[in-house]
Amino acid sequence: MLDIKWIRDNAEAFDAALAKRGLEPLAQTLIALDEKRRAIILKVQEMQSRRNAASKDIGAAMAQKNSELAEKLKAEVAELKTTLPAAEEEERVVSGELNDHLVRIPNIPLDDVPVGKDEHDNVVRHVVGHKPGWNHPAREHFEIGEGLGLMDFDRAAKLSGSRFTVLTGQLAKLERALGQFMLDLHTREHGYTEVSSPLMVRDEAMFGTGQLPKFAEDLFRTTDGRWLIPTAEVTLTNLVSGEILEQEKLPLRFTALTPSFRSEAGSAGRDTRGMLRQHQFWKCELVSITDAESAIAEHERMTECAEKVLKLLGLHFRTMTLCTGDMGFGARKTYDIEVWLPGQDTYREISSCSVCGDFQARRMNARYRGKDDKGTKFVHTLNGSGIAVGRALIAVLENYLNEDGSVSVPDVLLPYMGGVTRIEKAL
Repeated sequence: MLDIKWIRDNAEAFDAALAKRGLEPLAQTLIALDEKRRAIILKVQEMQSRRNAASKDIGAAMAQKNSELAEKLKAEVAELKTTLPAAEEEERVVSGELNDHLVRIPNIPLDDVPVGKDEHDNVVRHVVGHKPGWNHPAREHFEIGEGLGLMDFDRAAKLSGSRFTVLTGQLAKLERALGQFMLDLHTREHGYTEVSSPLMVRDEAMFGTGQLPKFAEDLFRTTDGRWLIPTAEVTLTNLVSGEILEQEKLPLRFTALTPSFRSEAGSAGRDTRGMLRQHQFWKCELVSITDAESAIAEHERMTECAEKVLKLLGLHFRTMTLCTGDMGFGARKTYDIEVWLPGQDTYREISSCSVCGDFQARRMNARYRGKDDKGTKFVHTLNGSGIAVGRALIAVLENYLNEDGSVSVPDVLLPYMGGVTRIEKAL
């Protein structure tokens, strides 16, 4: 959420930033609403002040036995008691209208973010590794999984409908191994604190990280009004909601391995085969809470932590800097890590690491105080996938495919596989 004071003081820069995101100017609309709100607040304050002063003057008039003045003041107070609630309601309505605009405005891109319309304007940051060289043809993950008899979409559809998968046997074990490997890597080597958090949250948590109100259709809601998390970013970031942290204790780094739930409302007809785009999937999430000065360096660090997962798995990938038109709602800058999938003969996103500035912190009212500071500042938040387990499974299947249809287990996962070195067709 952006600060209306900053918008007032930087109207031209604000509209220019919106233009980079392909949006129309909004500064004058917001400033006009804020001026209206301020004028009403001033009127309310004046009415309250006059009511209080007149009430006090009534007593003085009665003490002086000036009944005419006392009655006149009583009539004025009675009128103010009638008109003041209407003015206060007007202030609530205008403030609500301004706030509704502000909570729907995306974050301001950093100056070094490439300007562009969509994913075609993203910029390659670097490429790591090489595409596998084989003598046998590549196959897509669903062909491999079904060929092994360990990936079942028909039974998943019978249970839950489309965009679900049932994994069994060694393939289920491989999925579990991937998640456990990621969690161990980030806690043991990268300094993240493991968190086990709820999978259902209240409106306030979704609002805090920016999923509400704008993206409600992309979410699943329970019958009692809670929301299933689309990513553990929601719970991990909201751990500091409403708190004032001490600067010397920053950064805080959290990680969690959780299911994620997404309705994929805007993805009709996209990636309908296989398990690339599911309603439910496992993801290892990374979240950092920093001060303002450390956020950019933390973004680079977080991205390297996510990349390390793919390096250890021996997977070829490239890291992209997203352009303004492809960047998420709450991000100021985003790196997407795209893994190579031989079966699709293309790169696909497997991790997205974003620095959000104080955008989420303002929504959550999460602040910090320096050792010698009297006041507080909003924290800066970052989030990234470290990484998406389902897509990592897809990448392993397609990149470690053998000519006979079996799949070799990457060396780094062997300690988690109970002696299984190769995933073969179920008997």
